Amino acid sequence: MSRHGVGVPVLVAALLLGGCGTARSGDLGPAPAAATTSAAPTVRPEPTPTPTGKPTPPPIDRPPRPPAATSAGTRRPEQVTIELWYVRSGLLVPTRRTRPATVATSRLALSELAAGPSRAEAATGMSTLLPAGVEVTRITDGVATLRMPSGGDPATRRLREAQVVWTLTQFPTVRQVHLDDAAPVDRSGYLDLLPPIVVTGPVVGERVTTPLVVTGTADVFEATVSVRVLDSAGLEVATGFGTASCGSGCRGGYRVRVGWRTTREQQGTIEVYEVSARDGSRINTTRVPVILTPGD
Repeated sequence: MSRHGVGVPVLVAALLLGGCGTARSGDLGPAPAAATTSAAPTVRPEPTPTPTGKPTPPPIDRPPRPPAATSAGTRRPEQVTIELWYVRSGLLVPTRRTRPATVATSRLALSELAAGPSRAEAATGMSTLLPAGVEVTRITDGVATLRMPSGGDPATRRLREAQVVWTLTQFPTVRQVHLDDAAPVDRSGYLDLLPPIVVTGPVVGERVTTPLVVTGTADVFEATVSVRVLDSAGLEVATGFGTASCGSGCRGGYRVRVGWRTTREQQGTIEVYEVSARDGSRINTTRVPVILTPGD
């Protein structure tokens, strides 16, 4: 057989194999209707994980892990970002701090937690119930042990404990917290102290640029989370929506991507909310004051 006789079937087989793939596409459909103040572009959300259908501890967006011990010749990171859980309207709310790196990350976190919110954070209603001087005495087998102040009514004490537990368990070395003589606890023991919508990013006062990915957790109707961006005049400049990985009775993580147009830096607000199934109004709204900057 000639060279040309052999090459033809090989070429045909290659063409058949190359045509086997099929393109995939998806569409979440139209965004839920809600009252708006002005026309604004709608941005398609990023895909989210498949719902589990079971209540589970929420997948919280974690800050970068604290620096670990390094070998000779490797420089330790100069800064570390930690997550702090403050209190607002009787519920937990997160923010972040970036500080010089230290091996004593639990001590740093509790110190920052006791120091309280910044002026901008306090203006949104954030506060702390943890006094100065509370420290972890040891961390063994993933359990951090510490003694808590006993003052305050039961609801206040529980909120204070929740602040500590949610703040310390961000670190990979801490899975549970042992408070006084009680059994060790983890985040799942305080899920009822979270608002329906938690925003983990951006945080209050953060400089953000377009496009922005808004992250957090939510327990809302049909797992649908909506976002809008307001400029310094309070006008709506962008909207978006997405679905949490679980909803309507369980908490799941969400990521919604939004973009806007601005030619100057200005104060702005990110609003994350649920659209009421009853009348289409915005409910369970979390507002995050930020600084809007022009995109590239």
